[in-house]
Amino acid sequence: MSKAIEVRDVTKIYRLYEKNTDRLKESLGLTKKNLHRDFYALRGVSFDVERGQSVGIIGTNGSGKSTVLKIITGVLTPSSGTVSVNGTVSALLELGAGFNMEYTGIENIYMNGTMMGFTKAEMDRKLEDILKFADIGDFVYQPVRSYSSGMFVRLAFALAINVDPEILIVDEALSVGDIFFQAKCYQHMDKLRKNGTTILMVTHDMSSVLKYCDKAVLLNDGEKVSEGKPGEIIDLYKRILAGQYDGTEAMQESREELTDSAEDSGRKPSAEAVSETYAGSRPEGRDSAECKNTSGPMKTGMTINPNVNEYGNGKAEIYDFGILDKDGRVTSLILKGERFTIRERIRFKAHIEAPIFTYTFRDKKGNDLTGTNTLFEGTPVESVGPGDEYEVEFTQNMDLQGGEYLISMSCTGFEQGEHVVYHRLYNLLNLTVISNKNTVGVYDMNSDVRIRKNNE
Repeated sequence: MSKAIEVRDVTKIYRLYEKNTDRLKESLGLTKKNLHRDFYALRGVSFDVERGQSVGIIGTNGSGKSTVLKIITGVLTPSSGTVSVNGTVSALLELGAGFNMEYTGIENIYMNGTMMGFTKAEMDRKLEDILKFADIGDFVYQPVRSYSSGMFVRLAFALAINVDPEILIVDEALSVGDIFFQAKCYQHMDKLRKNGTTILMVTHDMSSVLKYCDKAVLLNDGEKVSEGKPGEIIDLYKRILAGQYDGTEAMQESREELTDSAEDSGRKPSAEAVSETYAGSRPEGRDSAECKNTSGPMKTGMTINPNVNEYGNGKAEIYDFGILDKDGRVTSLILKGERFTIRERIRFKAHIEAPIFTYTFRDKKGNDLTGTNTLFEGTPVESVGPGDEYEVEFTQNMDLQGGEYLISMSCTGFEQGEHVVYHRLYNLLNLTVISNKNTVGVYDMNSDVRIRKNNE
């Protein structure tokens, strides 16, 4: 399989100045001192994309994902290193990139087609498919400055995928359109992939990486951490998010461990098996409980709402909290179908009869999806007093569909027959559920399906 994209030891350095006058002094040679500091957006990044392969680049914000795409497409020039691209590229980077805001949609289609090397006659033939996919009606004859962000991305994406690219590069653009348009885009991308188009995408949607990508590349702080099967790399990304990543040696050991066990059994390791083996790897002789993330506050490894709605009468305080995966690691990413735990730590400041501990899952619109509490579950807590500290764990399977969810927690109770809130953290945490199979609705019934033909 030939290479469509080769990235070799690419470094991108930006000069940062405290004052604009320092930039001017240095550029004019008015000082012998360096008045800037170097910021490495990328540092020695190398990877290949094979022809016909789908590759996802993942990482935290500021890890260099968009920078490397801009270098590959020629928008930016690397400070050092080389990039080789073999094939016709269609790129959808930033909203508005390559569009003239004063031109109409039609004019922008022809202008971008010309920039890609197509003749007017060729764009004439492609126009109907582009307009049908964009589905923005008569707005295509209006200046694009009048477009909503949704219409803009519809037109841009319709153009990018209907020019028969050999290489399609997409950077988070699909997060703008509505869910129906996103579904149509992913269906078309899947069709392109099956027809041999090379796809390179940057996304925060781990479910898409798991479902559509043959390989994932993980960046962190401008450096490549690892590359490999999506399930394996997503698991490593979870460790970075939880602040538990300590280098690549453990990753290599777990890969060798998995390969050896797979060879012994004569089977090919699955992405799930890679994840399980890697997640469960630990120093020899240590108990699993000792390897769990129990040192320091759990909440430091979580994605917390900076504008959390917090209230209560102050008789109790939820002072620490976290989501733990099946191996006891704090994380904001859970695989659908995986066993996971919600853990809360509560400190009491007054005497309370029978406190109740709760959690609730909500969607982005604020709809309650599921939740429970210690009263519902038949695990009552006896009377507590000032200075008492409790830890409660709710452990269950993740059967919600892949997507983004909000989690609320509280400590409540009843006093003289009235419901009282001691401490509530409303929409406290963001949790991402990763899935490569979503069914209808918000919950998966996990059906066992059997089909048989009854001959007459």
